[in-house]
Amino acid sequence: MNRATYISVPGLVRIKPGALARLGVYLRRGGYVRVAVLASTGLPQPVVEAVRGGFAQEGVEAASWAEVADNTFEEVVHDFAALPAKVGAIVGLGGGKALDMAKYMAFLAGVPYFAAPTSLSNDGFCSPQASLTLNGRRRSLAARLPQGVVIDVDVCLSAPRILWLSGVGDLASKLSAVVDWKLAFHNTGEPVNDLAALLSDATVRQFMAAPAFDAQGMSLLGTALMLNGIAMEICASSRPASGSEHLVSHALDATASRPRLHGLQVGVATYLMRRLQRQETATIDRLFTKTGFWDAIRADPFSKAEWLEAVRVAPSVKDDFFTVLSLRDCLPEVRAMLDDDPVLAGSFV
Repeated sequence: MNRATYISVPGLVRIKPGALARLGVYLRRGGYVRVAVLASTGLPQPVVEAVRGGFAQEGVEAASWAEVADNTFEEVVHDFAALPAKVGAIVGLGGGKALDMAKYMAFLAGVPYFAAPTSLSNDGFCSPQASLTLNGRRRSLAARLPQGVVIDVDVCLSAPRILWLSGVGDLASKLSAVVDWKLAFHNTGEPVNDLAALLSDATVRQFMAAPAFDAQGMSLLGTALMLNGIAMEICASSRPASGSEHLVSHALDATASRPRLHGLQVGVATYLMRRLQRQETATIDRLFTKTGFWDAIRADPFSKAEWLEAVRVAPSVKDDFFTVLSLRDCLPEVRAMLDDDPVLAGSFV
């Protein structure tokens, strides 16, 4: 039987226009006046100036400000060893690599982590894991949820639209992930945390009500992705957010000649996995059509051969992780989908 769970969740959540300029205000209010910042390389200068200006105005000192180009375990350990003394919190600013590095460094240092993503391409900014490269291989390492989430809606809207579409794809993947979780329960007895599953599903449905590339749509997407991170924390598992569609994406990362954005891969894989799960796919098709997700995929189609290889490899990507791909040999069904499904026309070559 599932027991009651006690977790730490973000106490500060600001998802609104102009939020980054007020990051200094939020830190000072919490008593964090000496912080370390890990920022993505190449951030737009106005973004950097807004954060630095807000710090100066509020008397918040950036004891260190490091630019992150890659998220390797070796680099984060090196940066942790060089962390200035008396740093009260670590801020991740920018994209996924910088946020994962900041999240893991805060975990090592035992100090709070504040997430300030400048785009919403996936749910990693508020997940209890850090995705790092160790000895050339991507690993998901234990970390903690951020104490604060600061999402500047205007900044995210100014990021390339393909990043928003990636976030849409990553959010949609929760639908197939939860079905896989329930399949695991019925076939192996793996427990399902009902609250985590319900929360994950509800976040997708809420966004689907207004999936527009505007301030409201960006706010809804940021909220939904954040709540998915909390769903993972509730059950101490990636199950509410990651299933067979993520296995396919991980296989593509390892075998494809040109892996694409995570959310684009898992989004397309979600459609395929939902069909394998014998679930309706019209909801996902409508979402992807309305947002322009399918148009973006058709503009740069995937390799059919690489996807078939990824589906073949996917069941072996993660040990003891039961999904629809564990039920049967799904490769012939996927091949038929790629060849004949009119929804996928133009998405594969």
